[in-house]
Amino acid sequence: MESFKRVLSIQSHVVSGYVGNKCAVFPLQIMGFEVDAINSVQLSNHTGYKTYYGQILNESDLSELITGLVENELHNYSHLLTGYTRCPKFLKKVVEVYKILKMKNPGLIYVCDPVMGDNKEMYVPKEILDVYKNEIIHLTDILTPNEYELELLTGITITTPNDIYKAMNILYAQGCKTVVVSSSNILSSNSVMKCIGRNFSYEEYVELDIPIIDQSFIGTGDFFTALLLIWMNLTNNDLKHSIEKTVATIQAVIKRTIKYTNENSSKDPISNKELKLIQSLSDIQNPEVTIFGTMNKVG
Repeated sequence: MESFKRVLSIQSHVVSGYVGNKCAVFPLQIMGFEVDAINSVQLSNHTGYKTYYGQILNESDLSELITGLVENELHNYSHLLTGYTRCPKFLKKVVEVYKILKMKNPGLIYVCDPVMGDNKEMYVPKEILDVYKNEIIHLTDILTPNEYELELLTGITITTPNDIYKAMNILYAQGCKTVVVSSSNILSSNSVMKCIGRNFSYEEYVELDIPIIDQSFIGTGDFFTALLLIWMNLTNNDLKHSIEKTVATIQAVIKRTIKYTNENSSKDPISNKELKLIQSLSDIQNPEVTIFGTMNKVG
């Protein structure tokens, strides 16, 4: 019997381009998941362009949408996926949404990308951090911070792999079951960065060296978290295999994006950085793993 796979995804949306729900819904659907999307913000395009316009959903808007789902018995989900939001009150409302969904399905899995910043800079209100630390972390089954977000959540300055392990243990002590640091430059050369994860059911960390592609693309973090959700489900929570599949997919999509833009270049360097997800259908459905992770014992 096919497993129940239905995701409520609460994160940003852009009309043009691929970030947030535009990065998450397509791969989830083509891998067999039903997806219902709530857009925490809806913008014409991502904020890297010269201008952008749109709307921000508030906590009352979110409450109304959930009320409609509940009253029509449409709130039975296998997964809750959350990403970018900039309103602390909205994020607090997400906690209530989680409790409603968990009551409906006690087996609900919460996958959270705590989108707050990168490269030592926050790009959401600082009050968001307190909500994550005090109200979200202990609910999460899978958390996917980048290195800077791991520092924010734990108060540990990351300078060595041991700092990452200590920070992960803090999150585990607060109730998080699996932590995957999507990108870290610790002990990395100019050619590779690390992805480090741990499922706290096991006494091992997964580490994977990712070749650096010397171009930046918007939405890769949102894409990473959606892919990890997919593969953790399809591999029965095999974290090593899931990270390998996730990284293989992202590497393939980036390479295909570069190839596509080289062959069909526009005059706008920003639009050239939009991930080519549609053109990468086969890469998403059948990623070829060429980079393998290692298992390292705790301590």
